Amino acid sequence: MKFQDYNFTPTLKQNLESQGFRRPTDIQFKAIPPIMRGEDVLAIAQTGTGKTAAFGIPVIQILSTRKVIGEEYGIRCLVMVPTHELAIQISGVFEQLMKGTGLKVMGLYGGVEQDPQIQKLQKGIQVLVATPGRMFDLVSQGYLSLNRVEMLILDEADHMLELGFINDMRQLIKRLPKRRQTLFFSATINEAIKKLAYELVSNAVRIQISPKDPVSKNIDHAVAFVEMDDKRFFLERFIQQNPESKILVFVRTKVRAERVAKAMERVGISTQTIHGDKLQDERSQVMINFREGTNKILIATDVSARGIDIPNVEYVINYDLPDATENYVHRVGRTGRGVQRGIAITFCSEQEKELLEEIEGYLDKPVSIMEVSREDYEATIDFSEAGNHDWKTLLKESEAGLLATKGKPFKKRKK
Repeated sequence: MKFQDYNFTPTLKQNLESQGFRRPTDIQFKAIPPIMRGEDVLAIAQTGTGKTAAFGIPVIQILSTRKVIGEEYGIRCLVMVPTHELAIQISGVFEQLMKGTGLKVMGLYGGVEQDPQIQKLQKGIQVLVATPGRMFDLVSQGYLSLNRVEMLILDEADHMLELGFINDMRQLIKRLPKRRQTLFFSATINEAIKKLAYELVSNAVRIQISPKDPVSKNIDHAVAFVEMDDKRFFLERFIQQNPESKILVFVRTKVRAERVAKAMERVGISTQTIHGDKLQDERSQVMINFREGTNKILIATDVSARGIDIPNVEYVINYDLPDATENYVHRVGRTGRGVQRGIAITFCSEQEKELLEEIEGYLDKPVSIMEVSREDYEATIDFSEAGNHDWKTLLKESEAGLLATKGKPFKKRKK
């Protein structure tokens, strides 16, 4: 079925065509009909499968055609997201698909001056894509009213319902009309969060795409056993041997991100970092640089793994393993998006092997091991431009089949 076969307005069909939307993905095909019928939806689908359009398209169709009772001023659809970057990205998708409909969208987030945001709100918008902090600030100041919201959408719903956000979400529900449509979208969700989600919906339609494998089939992922103090050498060599590739490197903490960036700077490799300590203007510019390829190496904490769609990321490097197993899915999902293939490589130290086992349990399968000989390990630490170590060959060899047992990590070179 093509999008042109749906009973959408001519303007929406034209926008879909101009943005390259021809046929719905699985999540779009399954989610659009119940949303159009006004049902609550709880949808779980792999990263890179088109979840934003899965709710964005029917929302625009509904708001374009549903009659408004009383005055038209007021927010009709509220999309809650966990990060600034995701608010910017999703509002951008809505803006492209809303052209010519008369509808307006706004991304609302902290880290920037609120006065321009207030002015835009006062001009009237129909769709608000917001992070909790700034949204509640403006509600408490009387600049934002939610009493006309017809649709509530939680994107990255598992993260929105975690301990840090659940109280905010419960307060939000109290401020919204009882008669509304509620949609939850995420790549991962556990039983505890699922229970909370069902408290906030009414007879929700549950949609789950590829439940047995949360990682897209377009991603080849493997692990190399590397001691913690040696990871910087392996990252340096990998970057040097893939000079034209866009590489996203994930670390565990903000401090760690800056330390890795400094280590790369010392060997002449230019990188940029993104994490919660950076001002919003700086974070936005970093994302623009990486998206456009001005900077090809981005070092990030897990905040940037949530839903961000960056084109043509060839490699994801898990420099550190994530503390939360589901974050592995969100990290590697930054590559291999849509029809593109991607590669995710994890550097696992001795002290991180338990985390690796938890991830494999979550995936319900082992991660392919990249065998690194002692000679290659030592050559990487003593890396020079003349080295002949080839990561692509190692990865290809590892893809020939998953090893039955895990390899042992190599010991550090004796000084």
